Parts: sequence; structure tokens; C-alpha cells
Amino acid sequence: MRKFNITVNGKTYEVDVEEVGGAAPQAPVAAPAAAPAPAAAPKAASTPKAAPVAGAKQVTAPMPGTIVSVKVNVGDKVESGTLVAVLEAMKMENEIFAGVDGTVAGISVSAGDSVNSGDVIVSVN
Repeated sequence: MRKFNITVNGKTYEVDVEEVGGAAPQAPVAAPAAAPAPAAAPKAASTPKAAPVAGAKQVTAPMPGTIVSVKVNVGDKVESGTLVAVLEAMKMENEIFAGVDGTVAGISVSAGDSVNSGDVIVSVN
């Protein structure tokens, strides 16, 4: 039996390995030092986020997922069938439509944001 230290996802485990076959035992080899994890890349600047606007109609996420893109800007006129965002859920892209007529008063998400069911995506006056 030989003992090894194995690192998986930053957690180190000590394991015993039984040698099988006719290979002669070798001297223990020191494990290389773990490389530091790369720093997360900063997000590119996109549409500024805004808190939901009081008194405005809210366009909300129908399911949990990740915002792929926001298709409107603050001040844009929208109708009930206007595409406002694309939401990825269960490896499918779902189009989110305004559902109301008006002017975009605030955008509460940006591309790459995770949302839960009921989270506000866009506020419309």
C-alpha cells in the first residue's frame, strides 16, 4: 500500500493505493504545490441596474435562471408584445415580453445575473 495526498476542488484527501502488478516500488514523490486559483475576470460594464420603480408595472422572471441579454433601455417605449430580455433556464433560452404598454422606467438586471422566479427584470410606467 502507498499513501498519496490528492487535492480535489481545493480540498485535500489522503488516500491509500494498493499496487497491482510486478512494478518495483519507487521512492515517494513530493506532490507539486497547488497553483493559486485564477482571479475572476471583471464583468463588462452594461446597462446600469436600478431598483424596481415604485408605482410602475413590473415585468418579472417567470422561473429561476440566468439573464442572457436585456433588449431594452431606460426610456424605450414598449408594448405588451415587446421583447425585454432573454432568460436561460434549464439550458433553454426563454424570451421575456413586456406584457404591458408604456415606457421603460428602470432595469433591475444585466446580462449574466441570476434571477429567481418573481424577481423584477424591468419596470414600466
